[in-house]
Amino acid sequence: MGSLESLRRFYAQYVAASAGSSNRRLAVSFAQVPREDYVGPGPWHVVVGDGYLVTETDDPGLLYQDILIGLVPAKGINNGQPSFHAKCLAEADPRLGDVVLHVGAGTGYYTAILAHLVGASGHVHAYEIEPEVARRAAQNLRREPNVTVHAHSGLVGGLPSANVIYVNAGATHTPAVWLDALALDGRLVLPLTPEERDGCMLRVTRVSESAFAARVFSPTAFYPCVGARDRAQSEAVATALNASSGEEVRFLRRGNQADATAWCVGTDWWLSTESLLPMPPSNPSIERTSSGKLRLPAAAAHVER
Repeated sequence: MGSLESLRRFYAQYVAASAGSSNRRLAVSFAQVPREDYVGPGPWHVVVGDGYLVTETDDPGLLYQDILIGLVPAKGINNGQPSFHAKCLAEADPRLGDVVLHVGAGTGYYTAILAHLVGASGHVHAYEIEPEVARRAAQNLRREPNVTVHAHSGLVGGLPSANVIYVNAGATHTPAVWLDALALDGRLVLPLTPEERDGCMLRVTRVSESAFAARVFSPTAFYPCVGARDRAQSEAVATALNASSGEEVRFLRRGNQADATAWCVGTDWWLSTESLLPMPPSNPSIERTSSGKLRLPAAAAHVER
C-alpha cells in the first residue's frame, strides 16, 4: 500500500469525481482532512446493508474508501458515505468567506471539510444535539479556528445569517428558521425524508427577500432530525414522492396558498413545479436519459447524522 497521504489524495479525487464535481477545491479539501482524526480509534464498524462489519485492523488506510463508518453504532449514527457528501457539498457550493450552518455535524469530519472550503475568512457553525457526539466534535475540531461547535439543536431561533445551511439529518419539511436564516443567494441543502419511505435531497436557493428556487437532486435516506419531524407533513412528502421523484420541482413558496402547480404542500410552505425565475446551475452528475427524463444518482443510506 502507498503512504497514507497518497491514499488520501486518491480517495479525495475519487469522491469528487464520483460526485460529478469539477470544483478542484472540493477534492483538495477532502485531501486535507484526515478522516482518522474524526471517526474514533479502530477497529471500525463499517455499514453493510442493515448492519455493520467490523474491520480486522486499525490501519487508517482502510478509511480511504467510499464507505460509511459507525460513530455510535448502537444508535445508528454514522460518518456518511464520502461520495454522497461530496455530491451534496457540490450542491451547497461553499465559497471562500461564506458563513455555513452545519446541522447534524456528527463528530465533525464534514464540518472540517466545510471549514477548509470557506477558508480563514469564512466561518462554520456546527450544531450537534447528541451530547457525547457533540463533545467529540468539539475535541476533534479544536484545531479549526473558523469553527464553532454548538451542542444543541440547529433549529433554535436567532440563527446567524448564513450563505450555506447544510443539513445532515432528515426533515419532513423546510423549517421556517432555516429559510429565515438564508442570506440572499444562500443555499439550503437538506434531506426531505418522510417516515413512510426513502426521501430526496432538496436544494433551496434564496433568490430574493421572499423568493426561493428549489430543486430535487438525489434520492436519499437519513437519520431523523430531532425537532424537524411532523406526521402530517411526512405523509404529504411521501404522497408526493410516491407520485414522482420530484424532478419537476422548481420553486419553494411560503404560506398556505398552494395552486395547481403544487408538487408537495406542507405547513406554511409548498413546492411548486413552476418558476418565473432562472434556475441555479444544475449539478453535472444529474444526467438525462434518451427520453429526456432525469436520471438521479443512487441514494446513500445510513448517512452521517
